[in-house]
Parts: sequence; structure tokens; C-alpha cells
Amino acid sequence: MRVVLGGKKRMASAEENTALSAQKDTRPGGAQAKRSQRAEEATFYMNCRAAYLSVLKSSLENIKSKEQLSLVLQQAGRNPSQKTVDKYWTSQTATLNFDDFCSILKEEKPATKTELLEAFGKIDTDNTGYILHDELYKILTTRGEKMTQDEVRAITKQADFNCGGKLDYNKFCTLYMTTSEQCCKAAQERLEVDGRWRQQQFGSQAETSSEGITLPVSKPSPRILRKTDHEVAPAKGESRTPSRPSSAQSCKASISTTLSMGASSNRSKKLIEPDTMKEWQCAQSKGCFYLEEDGEIISHKYKLHLAQRSTVCITIKPLHIRQVEGKYCHWLSVDTALYILKENESQENLQLVSFTEQQNKEVFGWKGELGSGVYWLLPFTTGCRLKKVKTQITGEAELVYRDEDGELALTKEFQAALLDIFETIDLDGNGLLSLEEYNFFELRTSGEKCDEEAWAVCKENFDMKKNELTRQGFMDLNLMEANDREGDPSDLWVTLLSLGYNKALEMTEACPFVIDIYAEKCKPRIKAMYLEAGSWQLNRAVCKSVVSKGEAKVMSGCEDIIIYTYKAGRRITAVIENKSENKVIIHVNNEQSKNCLSNRGLTVFAVEVAPKSMMVSQHVMPLNEQEEWLYNCVHSLLC
Repeated sequence: MRVVLGGKKRMASAEENTALSAQKDTRPGGAQAKRSQRAEEATFYMNCRAAYLSVLKSSLENIKSKEQLSLVLQQAGRNPSQKTVDKYWTSQTATLNFDDFCSILKEEKPATKTELLEAFGKIDTDNTGYILHDELYKILTTRGEKMTQDEVRAITKQADFNCGGKLDYNKFCTLYMTTSEQCCKAAQERLEVDGRWRQQQFGSQAETSSEGITLPVSKPSPRILRKTDHEVAPAKGESRTPSRPSSAQSCKASISTTLSMGASSNRSKKLIEPDTMKEWQCAQSKGCFYLEEDGEIISHKYKLHLAQRSTVCITIKPLHIRQVEGKYCHWLSVDTALYILKENESQENLQLVSFTEQQNKEVFGWKGELGSGVYWLLPFTTGCRLKKVKTQITGEAELVYRDEDGELALTKEFQAALLDIFETIDLDGNGLLSLEEYNFFELRTSGEKCDEEAWAVCKENFDMKKNELTRQGFMDLNLMEANDREGDPSDLWVTLLSLGYNKALEMTEACPFVIDIYAEKCKPRIKAMYLEAGSWQLNRAVCKSVVSKGEAKVMSGCEDIIIYTYKAGRRITAVIENKSENKVIIHVNNEQSKNCLSNRGLTVFAVEVAPKSMMVSQHVMPLNEQEEWLYNCVHSLLC
């Protein structure tokens, strides 16, 4: 496939070849008692803040460089390779805050001695307990993240674990673990000694109400500040979520909001049914929300063209594709919404028109009159249900096999997954993939695009109709990739994982959706333009919708702070507006909420709101929609 499509790169993650940076993801072994889990979380966050404050002065001070990131990770007992640092600090990263740091530590588990010994054991095939310096030098300077000659010499010169031109890797691992533990212990001791640090109060509370917001297993992934992103008030700087403070901190003003919601409260204003619009002209496009490694959600963005003023009805809902009997389709429970923005002089100057607040089961819609012109449709999901969840996979699904003639073939399970993928990326639903549709797939899975010349070569080798790729052609394309790798499924797995599938071929980190547009007086035209993360335009639209539709409460004793709360069906959104000339820190406490799921993944947290700006405090949904749920949130201004 790489040859046909002009140098396509679907590189699997390179395996770390040096034991110095061997780190594996350890999965929790089964559910634990709530009290035990809270104790573990309290210990984890204590270690996090100990490491953080060993390098930085305050919870509100951000990590500003790769060097600082590497240093705080070392203080937390990690030994980050340059590749690991680059994973979290990209060319677009400006700063990382404390919550980002905690999320990184959840992903980058410290290596155990057993894991280190296993890594060395792969080199020491004779199981002697030693590795010759010459062999070690060759491996460390030629494989994986290559080390310099001086770096290797620094290892081999250490008398504690070297003798006679050999490395005693058992001693090395022991020293490595001891050094790592000493770093953590020293950071904790400094935290205990300095009372000022204890008063920083980040992290979770050890004791929280058993009736508080019920959380999923995973926590929020890093929210990395992009230099190219804008906020609602970009000139004033970004609003951050600096930490998770204890409620013991001093609060000088607060607002309490309580909303009691009934079971299956999933119908708000009456949504007009398509049957009543049989004579209207319609357009449709599919799309997908994809969950990134850092927890960010990306999706397609659309342009809508209307030739004349018309009454329109716009709906969005999760896409129903093949369902295996007895298997739960996770994405069908993901909430969806669509924000409609009018394009004026330029794309940068977009005006919020409305959003899909009417609901009928899983369908969200809006009906109203739109003038002629160009509109942007920005899909949105809260992240309450589409988030990283660690599940234990018993076995990896087979993707390819060899038939009786020794020829490679795709397994039935993989073929079924490919057909689902085809259904999702076939945006116009005509059963064929245009070059434009295929390139959205390519950008998502490989970061590259297929040009016209490569598409012409593809046409010569795979089944096409009207210059568009058929389902069979798409299947053959993937089979060719398997043949290119002589049956090695690594590249195929990179594709599947990037599209939200896990190793059991279940779509757990993506949500395909479909948008329908009905217009009474003209033919609507919709076109997917981008596949990207939520822009500042979307963030601003969400805030403005809550401000215009929600209930406003002025914080007692601080009239410059206003909390807006908006409820629609099964979603509640809170927005904080700071009208003052100074940044403020707002403590958010959901401990008295029941049967609730927050996009923050936290029961208690704090947000920093820039001067003259507004930001989303949180989105909340019911954990179990068949039961009543209580939203009880207290926003407090910290001293």
C-alpha cells in the first residue's frame, strides 16, 4: 500500500531497546474497595505534588520547558527517554500544568525491577547475568533511541555494576531502583519539612463522600496548551485547571447550584420529525469523534451552503453501523451536539447562530430560519462518555491468516471491522470513497495525503467506480498492506488503534456520527473541511450558548464572578465568567452530587480563570440514565 499510495507511512511505535528507559503500562488487577482506591489516589497525588514542588515553586506555576518536564519526571521516580519527553512536549506545546503532569505520570508507569531484568534478559540469551560492554555499546548506539558514545561510557565506567569488560545487569537494576526510590523519598521529605508546600493543597482529598460523583477508571489525559490555539479571551491568556485542591483551603465567596433530574430525562423541546418534511430538500454527511492519546477529542468540521433564505432542520446523532449480537456498542451512548456559526467577512469572524438543544432519544436537533450564505457546523461532545478507559483485553484479535494455499487472507473479524470503518469514512454515504474522503482516512491514520497521481495508480490496481474506491477495493488495499509486511499486522494495528479500536477489535475510543440537514426552499450543501481538535471558535460558542440559555448566579460578595448553569436533556454545563481585571481561582466541589459523571473526571478541582474572560467549568451527565441523578455543585472563590 505504501508503494501504491506514494510513500504512505504507518509506523508502529518503535520498541524501546534499552533497559534504561524500559517502561510498561501496568493494568490494575480488578476492582478495589472505594476506600482503598481513595487511599491509593491520595498517595499518588501526594507523590505528584512532592515531585512537582521539588522543581517548581507553586501549583499555579507551569512547566515551561522540556528540561523542566524531564526533571519533574525524574523527581517522581521516572527515567524518561527523549522520545518520552517529546511525546508530551511537541513543537506546539507552550506549557504544561500540574494536572497535565499528574496525567503523564498515570500514563508513564515507573519500570519495575522485573521488567528491567526481562529487558536485559532478551539481550543475555545465555542467561549469564552479564552483558559484554562491546555488545552493550553496539545495541545502545544503533537501536531504538540511540545513545551517544559518551553516554554509554558513563554507564560502563560505573564500578558498582561493571567488572572485566562486562555489565552485571542485576546489580545495575538494583542500583537503578534504589536511585529512583531515593528521588521519590527525598521529594516527599522536602514536602513534609516545608509547611508552605503542604499548604499548596493540590491533589485529591483522601476522604470524599461515597455519594459524590462516580468516576470512571481513567482520569483526564494531559491538556497540552497549543501555541496556535485561542481562548474565549485570547488576549488575556489561557484559563487553566491548575490543580485539585482540598476543600480545607480558605474560600471567601461561593455559589451552590442544585438540580434534580429524573431518570431517562432525554427529551427537551419537541424535535420536528423528518416525516413532516418529506417535501423538503435534504443533505447528509457522516463524521467521527476520535479520542487522542492525550485525551483531546478531534472531529470533522463542516461548511454548509444555503443558496437562499429558508427554514431548516439540522440534526446530529451517533451513527448506527453493524452491531454484533450480545456486544455493547459504546459509541451509541456518547452525547453529540452541533454548533451553527455564520461566516461573515472571514472564517475568523464567525457568529454563533444556535445549537442543537432539542432532543429526541439520541438525536439532537435545531429548527429555525437561516439566511442565504455560508455557515460552519462544529460537532461537539462533552467528553463525559468518550474518554480513556482502561480495560483488560484477554487476547489480541487475529487480523490475517494463511489459507490452504499459503496465501495471506484477512480474518472474518478484521473484514467486518474494515467494513465498519468504510461505512464511517464514506462521508456522503454513496458506498464509495472519493479521494477527498480517503484522504481524511489517510490523515487520521498516517498523517499523509494521497495525491492525484498516486490515486491514478491506485485506480489501476484496485476496484473503483467513477474514480472512487469500492468496498472491495478498500479491503484489497489493506490485504496488500498485510502482504507488504509478509503477514506482520503491526501497521494494520496502527491504523485500527488510530481509528479508536482496541486489540479486541472493539471501537471504544471513537464515536461515528451522522448529520442530516433539511431545507424547505433550497438544496442545502454540506462539505467536510477539516479533521481537527476543537478550536477556540467552538470553545467560545459553547460558552456563549450557556450564557445565553442558562441560569446566571452572581457570586455573593464578589459581583465580578458569575456562574452560568445550563441543563438540556441529559447534560448540564457550567460556565464561569470573570469580569474583574485580575485572574481568579475557583474551587469546584461536586461531592454531594449523585449518579453523575463529569468530563473533568474529578470530584473536587480548581480552575484558574483569566481576567475579562469566561470558561467551561464542567460538563456533567448521568452515570446511569435509568436512575435519577442529582447535580449539586459549589463554586467557591479561593483566597
